[in-house]
Amino acid sequence: MLIPSIDLLGGRIVQLVRGEKLKLAFDDFDFWIEKFSRYPMVQLIDLDAAMRQGDNAALVEQIAKRLPVQVGGGIHSVERAQRVLAAGAQRVIIGSSLFTEDGKVNTAFAAELATAVGKENIVAGIDTKNGKIAVKGWKAQVELTPDAAIPDLEPYASAYLYTHVDGEGMMQGFPIDVAERLRKLTTQQLIVAGGIRLQQEIDTLHAMNVDAVAGMAVYTNLLAV
Repeated sequence: MLIPSIDLLGGRIVQLVRGEKLKLAFDDFDFWIEKFSRYPMVQLIDLDAAMRQGDNAALVEQIAKRLPVQVGGGIHSVERAQRVLAAGAQRVIIGSSLFTEDGKVNTAFAAELATAVGKENIVAGIDTKNGKIAVKGWKAQVELTPDAAIPDLEPYASAYLYTHVDGEGMMQGFPIDVAERLRKLTTQQLIVAGGIRLQQEIDTLHAMNVDAVAGMAVYTNLLAV
């Protein structure tokens, strides 16, 4: 399944290269909302909140009322997760808050969140640079690999979002071998992102029971939506 991505930065829809360089920006929200309206799930990320430089909370709420979305970026508390779900999001993506600075899974927070909002409403975001989990808007890393994190998160999430930050926005293809390895670690939904550019990749991943998030290839019309 293809999951289109809407990334928000400074009140606009954007596409960044490796989470750093601004490549594309759009202000026509109605156009993209209409374009993505036929999809069963759209990914909505508040990059400002993820980078701790403000937020796009009002926009997130507006879009969540019009599209079926899973929302991520800056969700660091139970209260924030509850507000996002109450605003219409189907699921919340939790990343940085699931990991401690000393490289462990924050099982206490994960358990608290799962109890409060339901495991079925939680997607564990596992963003990875050079094989290690990246946090705080991809500006920092912890000494923890996805392979080590996933088993510890199994009781608390209904899905995993693995973002290959090294390929994000590059449109050079997603490393299928990584998806194969991660697929063996969990029976939960596995979603991957980062560099996806061809329908063939999406089909290959689908055959492995892995869903795909695409952004840059969608906004440059390389992938038809």
